[in-house]
Amino acid sequence: MSLPTTMSGVQLTGHGGPEKLVWSDALPAPRPRKGWALVKVLAAGVNNTDINTRIGWYARENTGSTQDTHGASGDVQGGWSGALPFPLIQGGDLCGEVVALGPDTTGPAIGARVVCANVQPDPDSDSPVGYRVIGSEYDGAFAQYCAVPVDALYDVTRSPLSDVEIGAMPCAFGTAMGLVHRSGVAANSRVLVTGASGGVGMAATSIAAHLGAQVTGICHADKAAFVKEAGATHTLARDAQPPAQSYDIVIDLVGGPAFPALLDALKPGGRYAVSGAIAGPIVEADLRTIYLNDLTLIGCTFQSPESFAALIALINDGAIRPRIAQTFPLKDIAQAQAAFAEKSYAGKLVLIP
Repeated sequence: MSLPTTMSGVQLTGHGGPEKLVWSDALPAPRPRKGWALVKVLAAGVNNTDINTRIGWYARENTGSTQDTHGASGDVQGGWSGALPFPLIQGGDLCGEVVALGPDTTGPAIGARVVCANVQPDPDSDSPVGYRVIGSEYDGAFAQYCAVPVDALYDVTRSPLSDVEIGAMPCAFGTAMGLVHRSGVAANSRVLVTGASGGVGMAATSIAAHLGAQVTGICHADKAAFVKEAGATHTLARDAQPPAQSYDIVIDLVGGPAFPALLDALKPGGRYAVSGAIAGPIVEADLRTIYLNDLTLIGCTFQSPESFAALIALINDGAIRPRIAQTFPLKDIAQAQAAFAEKSYAGKLVLIP
């Protein structure tokens, strides 16, 4: 096929409110260089990190919850790894179709349906941890096309899941798989998941239950049924006090004032794994709780290739699937992000180019 010269998409022009998301029908379409593929975007999920990046929440001067941060301005270092190359096409969740390969490049077949991890190993990256993030360090899936390194792509052509379902999974389920693997969830583990009705929380619940763990999800009472559908055996209300020393593992996506109670909820030798802080990143704890109970604290941002490959196997087998709350045309991204911030739904929101 002849490669497109222009495309439609949304550019983030700086940190701030939704006005920083600018739609265009005349963006230059990327050209895949050696080692890269051109991918036609079929579906792209909405995630916390998209909004956190837009409002500059990752900047250290922002210490409140994501709802209390209304948009940084100026030259703030508001990306997850520092300053961002504006204008930027965001979008870390990608379900797409390979339409071209770069020169002298071997990769997935033309026409293959593919996904990629949102955080990808890159020894040549300027990132301090040697990783690159699609939709952050390079343009992502909030457009008709994006260019992706072929070594980051995974073929999901044979999966029984729909494009929309798969487009909801790389970021949320990839993060969840990293949390589950790093914290050592296994059959009969007793696991407590905060924010269990959100994308990552529901994914962690689903994966842990698939592994045979006994999962308790913390969520709003009107979403408890959805969390149980995802695999939780029990739920707790958001303002409830978790029972002390009752869980082997806590998977926390919320942070904020509840942090001390989550540590208290762990059995001696328990593991606390965190990959979110929507209720606030600054927390207090009694260090005696940590060292006298031999607790392990694990920060989880990226997924190892082995962890993400395990997720791809589950996707291709149709062993797990996301709950899709709603889809939006990509042009309505501001409306989708507003709905995301309201947290009035359970599951994932997905954008369709």
